[in-house]
Amino acid sequence: MNDDDGNFADKLHKIVVDYSKPEFKMEEALDRACVKLTTPMVVEVLHRLRYEEKTAFRFFTWAGHQEHYSHEPQAYNEMMDILSSTKYKVKQFRIVCDMLEYMKRNNKNSVPVEVLLNMLRQYTEKYLTHLQKFARKKKIRVKTQPEINAFNLLLDALCKCSLVEDAEAMFRRVKSKIKPNADTYNTLFFGWCRVRNPSRGMNILDEMIKMGHTPDSFTYIAAMDTFCRAGMLTEATELLEFMRTKGTTMSSPTAKTYSILIVALIQSDRMEECFKVVREMIDSGCLPDVSTYKEIIEGMFLGGKIEAAYKFLEEMGNGGFPPDIVTYNCFLKVLCDNKDSKEAIRLYENMINVGCVPSVQTFNMLILMFFRMGDIDGAFETWHEMDQRGCKRDIDSYCVMIEGLFDSNNMQDACFLLEEVVKRGMKLPFRTFDSFLKKLSAVGDLQAIHRLSEYMRKFYNPAMARRFALNQKRKSMRLRGK
Repeated sequence: MNDDDGNFADKLHKIVVDYSKPEFKMEEALDRACVKLTTPMVVEVLHRLRYEEKTAFRFFTWAGHQEHYSHEPQAYNEMMDILSSTKYKVKQFRIVCDMLEYMKRNNKNSVPVEVLLNMLRQYTEKYLTHLQKFARKKKIRVKTQPEINAFNLLLDALCKCSLVEDAEAMFRRVKSKIKPNADTYNTLFFGWCRVRNPSRGMNILDEMIKMGHTPDSFTYIAAMDTFCRAGMLTEATELLEFMRTKGTTMSSPTAKTYSILIVALIQSDRMEECFKVVREMIDSGCLPDVSTYKEIIEGMFLGGKIEAAYKFLEEMGNGGFPPDIVTYNCFLKVLCDNKDSKEAIRLYENMINVGCVPSVQTFNMLILMFFRMGDIDGAFETWHEMDQRGCKRDIDSYCVMIEGLFDSNNMQDACFLLEEVVKRGMKLPFRTFDSFLKKLSAVGDLQAIHRLSEYMRKFYNPAMARRFALNQKRKSMRLRGK
């Protein structure tokens, strides 16, 4: 490769890396570079992308579509080497390798439909035999063509490489020969969602419904997420209405569906519509679970809508579902993770005022937040507050407090609490126990080390400790590349 090829290879590689995410228009960026391709240049870029098989295949496909350039055997060999050495070796990309092998041997730009079907049959017989063997053994008549399973994997491989247009074009070519099933349409639909093109995805969804296949809730959640990420909130709202009025039991909106739209409306400052959706969710009897509560509240917090989060809790209460300790803890976790002590204390006081008894997890989160902020006095006040509220401390409480005291160089109080752990007969997690031993060793407190080690011996035997130490050593060596 000459110097010019090397410079252009650097330029192309940088474009591929910068635009490698599915939603980016990598092919358009490469077109704008206006580089006249050569085989050494393409091989060099592929070699640099050898550990990124999906991105490499996306670049390889783009290069093959360029005018005044066609892949030579060296480029095919490089691409097949990359795909054959991945974790997908006996899955999706094995079919791609077979296609590339045929194109290289026959000097073709595309694989004829009959040849493709033959490859799919061979792949099915070689790799997807378990279902067929089971069907024969149990004398079950399988109505679907065996090639469809391999074809779905091929489409999946193309979609994962963001080559959704190529995947759909191949689907159109062979749909008269192979009868597509629900998985075929779902694969294409998720592919268009992956590249942030929900309009094309909805066309696939419409075709899927017309063919008699019923989309499930998971499919609609992917569509809703794509609409919201693309800023198409009107379309997302219409999709939710369609799911509510015309959807089946399998496709009715879930708490996850509502939460995606609620968070998107919050971040777009469309609060009136947001609470309208919240009320619809409550009226439909679709209550958010712990993870959904966290997503909604975190979305409100990141959008700077703290008051909206309190109003959300109020709306839930007005709908007959007052927030409980789990709800408050979800809210508090978001505040503590963001080190917003002012709002965290406000929420804690609000919890007390409405008669919701804080749990041990509530206090543990507050203590951890104060230590992360360097506020030792706040941590001690919370620790004593647990006694005043009659909240019994668990081992996590002690671990958080002792770890924070060690990190704050408050060795005396940390050792005092360690002694309390021993007296109460509590079992420290082994990783935490090992961490405390290292901290005691750093200050040379041999007496405390001996006392803690003797106490923990009844929970952990020496053989287990030796295995743990060896595992930690292996991890350390692996990180150093030895």
